[in-house]
Amino acid sequence: MSDKRILVTGGLGYIGSHTVVCLQEAGFDVLVVDDCSNSSEKVLDGIAAISGKKPYFTKLDLRDKEATEAYFKSHSNIDGVIHFAASKAVGESVADPLKYYENNIGGLVYVLQACVKHQINNFIFSSSCTVYGEPDTLPIDESAPVKPAASPYGNTKQVGEEIILESCKAYGLQAISLRYFNPIGAHESAEIGELPIGVPQNLVPFITQTAAGLRKELEVFGDDYPTPDGSCIRDYIHVVDIAEAHMVALYRLLEQKNNSDYEVFNLGTGAGSSVFDIIKTFEKVSGQALPHKVSDRRAGDIISVYADTKKANEVLGWKARFNNEDALGSAWKWEQKIRSKS
Repeated sequence: MSDKRILVTGGLGYIGSHTVVCLQEAGFDVLVVDDCSNSSEKVLDGIAAISGKKPYFTKLDLRDKEATEAYFKSHSNIDGVIHFAASKAVGESVADPLKYYENNIGGLVYVLQACVKHQINNFIFSSSCTVYGEPDTLPIDESAPVKPAASPYGNTKQVGEEIILESCKAYGLQAISLRYFNPIGAHESAEIGELPIGVPQNLVPFITQTAAGLRKELEVFGDDYPTPDGSCIRDYIHVVDIAEAHMVALYRLLEQKNNSDYEVFNLGTGAGSSVFDIIKTFEKVSGQALPHKVSDRRAGDIISVYADTKKANEVLGWKARFNNEDALGSAWKWEQKIRSKS
């Protein structure tokens, strides 16, 4: 596929950067656009250190319709788009919903318009298990109902999927939405990983920052849920597994193996782990005791959610390779490396 050129929007972000590495290692010619609002151009150095090549990077805000169209006009030989670019913090989306609708929906629409205009027919969308809400049954498969969103962020993923589905029907677009569960971990080289700006919104970077001494203690929101140990349960999946799934999905579209114009796949391990499970596993792989305290439940938290991965395993031909020990070990290695530089 060395003759195929792929555009990765939000390609300097957490999952985007790992996907760029996978694509370059597979021989794809990769273009990256990112507005760097929640990332850094320094990530390009990490990508190059792993894959031996920097992708072609352009700083671009996809909310700017004219600039987005101009970019596509000057790069008209693109074979496919993997669209990560979006704001992603649930809490922030509640506080500032218009920012999320402008960025996540507006940017998606402008990219799709450019794809249609320039006849770029292969499109992969970064979706989320938040589209399912509180599940009726576990594990969740792709036929589970999409419930009213619990946050503006979740709603942008629901609406985004609807926009893509309708675009496939109207314009002949071929698309795959990948619904991630809880991405964790970092590349084994510790050259790239999750680097949140400000206070982490996700569990694992808060764990690693606490272990590194940046945070006094980890806060566990609730220990009275109807789960074996009272804490919430999630399906934690290594970011490299997610990155590899994007490449598998891309091959599926490029080789025209998709069963319909629009397909959806869950990306998870198929197993649920509680917050206390993750803490214990981190303590095991790091050899450190992790200071933590239990606080009140957090509004909007779902009790338990984990994936049925049968469709991804059998139809997409992808399966998670790494476990929680692998992911947490890599996250800790990444945290130690970035703190040694600061």
